[in-house]
Amino acid sequence: MAQRLRLGGIAYGGDYNPEQWPEEVWAEDVALMRQAGVNLVSLGIFSWARLEPRPGEFDFGWLDRVIDGLHAGGIAVDLATPTAAPPAWFQRAHPDDRPVTADGRVLGYGARQTYCPSSPAYAEACARITRELAARYAGHPAVVLWHIHNEYGCHVARCYCERSAAAFQEWLTDRYKTVDALNEAWGTSFWGQRYGSFEEVDAPRAAPSAVNPTQQLDFRRFSSDALLARYRAERDIVRAADPDVPITTNFMAGLTDNLDLWAWAREVDVVATDHYTSAERADNQIGLALSADLTRSLAGGAPWLLMEHSTSAVNWQQRNIAKRPGEMARNSLAHVARGADGVMFFQWRASRAGAEKYHSAMVPHAGTDTRIWREVVDLGTRLQQLAPVCGSRVRAEAAIVWDWESLWALDLEYRPSVELSFRERIDAYYERLWRAGVTVDFVHPTADLSGYRLVVAPSMYVTPTAWAEQLRSWVRSGGTLLTSYFTGIVDENDAVHLGGYPGALRDVLGVRSEEFLPLRKDERTKLVAPPRLDGAAAAPGTAGRWAEDLTLTGASAVLQHADGPVAGRPAVTRHAYGEGTAWYVATAPDPGTLDAVLRAALADAGVRTPSGLPDGVERVRRVAEDGRGWEFVINHADTEVAVPAPGGGHVTVPGGAVEVLDIASNIAGGAV
Repeated sequence: MAQRLRLGGIAYGGDYNPEQWPEEVWAEDVALMRQAGVNLVSLGIFSWARLEPRPGEFDFGWLDRVIDGLHAGGIAVDLATPTAAPPAWFQRAHPDDRPVTADGRVLGYGARQTYCPSSPAYAEACARITRELAARYAGHPAVVLWHIHNEYGCHVARCYCERSAAAFQEWLTDRYKTVDALNEAWGTSFWGQRYGSFEEVDAPRAAPSAVNPTQQLDFRRFSSDALLARYRAERDIVRAADPDVPITTNFMAGLTDNLDLWAWAREVDVVATDHYTSAERADNQIGLALSADLTRSLAGGAPWLLMEHSTSAVNWQQRNIAKRPGEMARNSLAHVARGADGVMFFQWRASRAGAEKYHSAMVPHAGTDTRIWREVVDLGTRLQQLAPVCGSRVRAEAAIVWDWESLWALDLEYRPSVELSFRERIDAYYERLWRAGVTVDFVHPTADLSGYRLVVAPSMYVTPTAWAEQLRSWVRSGGTLLTSYFTGIVDENDAVHLGGYPGALRDVLGVRSEEFLPLRKDERTKLVAPPRLDGAAAAPGTAGRWAEDLTLTGASAVLQHADGPVAGRPAVTRHAYGEGTAWYVATAPDPGTLDAVLRAALADAGVRTPSGLPDGVERVRRVAEDGRGWEFVINHADTEVAVPAPGGGHVTVPGGAVEVLDIASNIAGGAV
């Protein structure tokens, strides 16, 4: 295994595409990078056509000059294999290797990722360019990181061509061994879908009605694995040539849902991700934090690399809103606060032409006499000051279960309600925890939970028996579990756990539901606490989206529906189970009510929430092995706030600024 990325400080830079510019610009680029404090650039990501202008003919001279110039300027290189953008000659030679959609449309050339992952010709071409690149630059002192491909699964996550169908059959043969086992797993007796051989199975193309859900779920698994196979093939070529340099690829954790990143994360030396805020949200700092926490969790808590984000506006949203002054630095430091040891952008210099010419960059179209450039230089200085933070870790006492297979399965047709959404429930619970100042990790359902006091499973729809037993054992030994509706319902084959809902988790939750009772669009019920002997009444709340015909089998009702089709039925329950406690939220409470429920569960778990935390302020700590720590206080509000300092007293944080407090000495760093 190669070593992790070592730069002696926080990585700072971005995608560098010198082939878009005349060679005389390259020296200017290096000088400006030095001025900005850039120490790492990603190079060659879309350079296949320049590096191999014709099949088997290579031109590395220009890249030699670029890399040597960067190295002379003290700038390290994250060198990419350029396989995300096959050249035009490949498309012309292999027209049948273009990706095909579920409804049979063949996608054309002129963008990127125009390939079928199961194409032997594409695999051979990728191997050839990767071998040449690795042989030439292995051992080059500028190359400190290898970058395989780019944003796998971003544009073409699934291909439905004949080659993909044949590869799917091979994948199924390996998974099930016999066609009888496949028929049993897929429930093919329904609708007369039984297969006599693996060769009869097709990709789940568009059909007259809903395609078998387990077939669709397996195709999502296969498609993630097919792309992973392409990554491994290139990685192994590079590893053989340059075994001491770490290797990565850039995920899009929290932004795209096409890859099972728990499996992918095991295959990289450095976990890296791309993140872009949503212009439609005024509170996109919460989505940023979620993506950062998820990426850190994929890295097993180790430091990770923010491979891409934007200095200002992106170019692909419906309304590409520019970032306000200070927002770029605030976004960047929020990623660092949550474990990133690198802050990179797309891209270094804004393109004059092409699909992303209106995407912001470190050097904008207007040049260096701009607010963006001045902020880029200021951020570089600040990151140099934060170099001691590198290698430290974020610690969390609470975790949220995240499972891509549950996400995929919930996307399928014929569910009890169109409002069942993996991300909607995840986002709802994450936001309340973020606003409460609770830092969380994300965990796979099979993860070791012994280090957490509270585990929240808002949307664990797919729950194999073994996963349920792991949760059950953890609660029995003293953990606090909080789950939401439509959790624990099916096994790994999307087959319902019989005996009543919530399926595999009925006993640990102490409830049983005979029937789902989803609410109509915009329908809401009132939530109240059950009558108490002292006559005290809790503040009423409301709920929407979902309800259940819920019966208590050991749990106590915390809240119940006061009206509507489920009047008098429990809505939120609490169950003492062994040494621990299990909460079940069988509806979608309003934010204030959900906040109260979560705070009660946090209290059960013994997780303290910070006091005196103003709205719009987040606080995250990183701690080094030697005990030194830093607390990032990020003020997303426009006005200054006073927050308690770690050692007593208060620190003032200006509006839109970030303070980094040394936990040991309680000395504040400068505001951004």
